[in-house]
Amino acid sequence: MEQTMTLEEQKMVLIDNYINLMRIKRFQKEENEELEYQIKATRAKLSNYSVDISQFEY
Repeated sequence: MEQTMTLEEQKMVLIDNYINLMRIKRFQKEENEELEYQIKATRAKLSNYSVDISQFEY
């Protein structure tokens, strides 16, 4: 039986992912292009869901 995530569950997964990426960025010493790309992509996805990410910024 296939289970699909609700819209709210999808938002929460993206928010958790974004928070984890920002946590990694905070402690990253050198520039990481892949990390920056993942953050940018996750921001775009959250924006499509109209999620305000400003509260998750460090």
